[in-house]
Amino acid sequence: MKKLLLSISLICGFAQATPQISNATVRLPLPGKTVSAGYFSIDNPANDNVKLLNATSPQFESIELHNHINVDGMLRMVKVDEFEVPARTTIHLQPGGYHLMLFRPKSPLTPTSDIEIQLTWSDGSKTKVKPTITEIPKK
Repeated sequence: MKKLLLSISLICGFAQATPQISNATVRLPLPGKTVSAGYFSIDNPANDNVKLLNATSPQFESIELHNHINVDGMLRMVKVDEFEVPARTTIHLQPGGYHLMLFRPKSPLTPTSDIEIQLTWSDGSKTKVKPTITEIPKK
């Protein structure tokens, strides 16, 4: 019985250490464009850092991880290899910072489109995310 309880508690402990995704959105492309941006929060409840290495979707030809960096006083968007999420920390993918760039949707996106993004982590695990589709806010 003790072994069973220990096994269950270990399994539950590992399940809780998986990065948690919330507030996932993908913006509609601008008219005539084929690029979208994706945003969400990543909560890492584990005691170790985790890295987001890759994102894929059957609805897009490709997805890249991007960040904005300051180069000589100008913000510049750059492709990055990974997003590191420190232990017991939440990071936010948002405009002007970390985000996903989604290239060439395989069919036109609408606010009711049903898309799925698969995230691949440094430990080899994968997370499926179903973001809502939003319009670019008007200024």
